[in-house]
Amino acid sequence: MSEHVSVTIQDQVQILRLNRPERKNALSQAMYAALADAIQNAENDNSIRCTLITGSEECFTAGNDLSDFAAGPVGDFETSPVGRFLFGLASAEKPVVAAVNGPAVGIGTTMLLHCDLVFAGNTTAFQMPFANLGLCPEGASSLLLPEWLGRVRAAELLLLGGRFDAPKAAELGLINRVCEPGATEEEALAACRQLAAQPPAAIRATKRLLNRRNTAALRDAMLAEGELFGERLKSPEAAEAFKAFMEKRKPDFSSFS
Repeated sequence: MSEHVSVTIQDQVQILRLNRPERKNALSQAMYAALADAIQNAENDNSIRCTLITGSEECFTAGNDLSDFAAGPVGDFETSPVGRFLFGLASAEKPVVAAVNGPAVGIGTTMLLHCDLVFAGNTTAFQMPFANLGLCPEGASSLLLPEWLGRVRAAELLLLGGRFDAPKAAELGLINRVCEPGATEEEALAACRQLAAQPPAAIRATKRLLNRRNTAALRDAMLAEGELFGERLKSPEAAEAFKAFMEKRKPDFSSFS
């Protein structure tokens, strides 16, 4: 278990809190492993009926810890910490709810595509800057975003990698509700308690039906993205992007073809 992911259980709701404020909750391999273990634990524990993923009132997550990921993927993607988390989240039979405030960068946005309900504070800044960093989409976002939003809107988000706010996310259908930052977690927890009070088998059956059409395609997309993401991490473009990030300057891709 990572010291930067706290796990508590309240009213049959498992609360996973990203708690690394000094790095804006940037996700390390250890944090991914802790999240994956907790999601699997919820699936196996009959006393847990719902999981809430959240950060703080100021920050959800700034995305991957670049210093931790610069060395490349750890083993096979599906069994790596990030792979275990993404596949576990996507295949979870019990509902998963997210409460998001502040930065929600990269995986901080794409993980939400696999949550059943998402509540976002009006200070939330979503962004998927994969291409900007010399990388590629992950979390099956290259499949789900075009299906949900249409290709051109998905291309804008993934190719340009710009930020968008909570009202825009609500307009796109990516979140359920825009909240005041101080109320985001409270509203998400209320939804979790409501889910926990409902017939558990009926909730699981409904979720399976909602997800059934995408199961095989989603797995294929995640594997393809994971393989290419690992290759891109070793690319000269990513090396320049990471170096520029560390040096707090704009990357220069003019010499690449």
